[in-house]
Amino acid sequence: MPKLPSITARALLRLLLALALVASAPTFAAEPTDADIDRLLKASRAESLLAGVVPQMEAVQQQEFDKHFAGREMTDEQKAEVARIQAKTQEIVRTALSWEEMRPVYLDVYKKTYTREDVRAITKFYESAAGQRMLDKNPALMQNIMSAVQQKMVPMLEALQAEIRNIPVTPPPPVSPPQKRRRTR
Repeated sequence: MPKLPSITARALLRLLLALALVASAPTFAAEPTDADIDRLLKASRAESLLAGVVPQMEAVQQQEFDKHFAGREMTDEQKAEVARIQAKTQEIVRTALSWEEMRPVYLDVYKKTYTREDVRAITKFYESAAGQRMLDKNPALMQNIMSAVQQKMVPMLEALQAEIRNIPVTPPPPVSPPQKRRRTR
């Protein structure tokens, strides 16, 4: 049996230190600069995608207002107050989701999530013809995914509803009125 070289404590310590440095390499990776992230955000059309969210949010708010006040009789004064609140709510959403408000959030989150190398590689992809085609086709992709999910979910929900309908429901036992207490003196 061949004799294995002995590992000294010093050599073992060096090996462990080298492994620790390799394992912690992502910690030492360069943080992306604001310019790196801005280039990525431009290439990925982040600002226009964010701007597209605002009308969707406003539509959801409108539905919620309509649902909340459906069938309620309101005076002209009350209707005006609801309209004022609606307009104020929309303005709050527009301000909160404005690029001026959201850009610092994007910068912070991207810095916490990606290294400079990651950001540059992702940017390179989005700036490529394939990346731009992907961005062009993403809305259709998402619509197709939603349709596929709905087609998959409808039969499952119908089966679940049928199962719920088959649960035997027994009425609760009748509750007798409380008995009067006799006063004892």
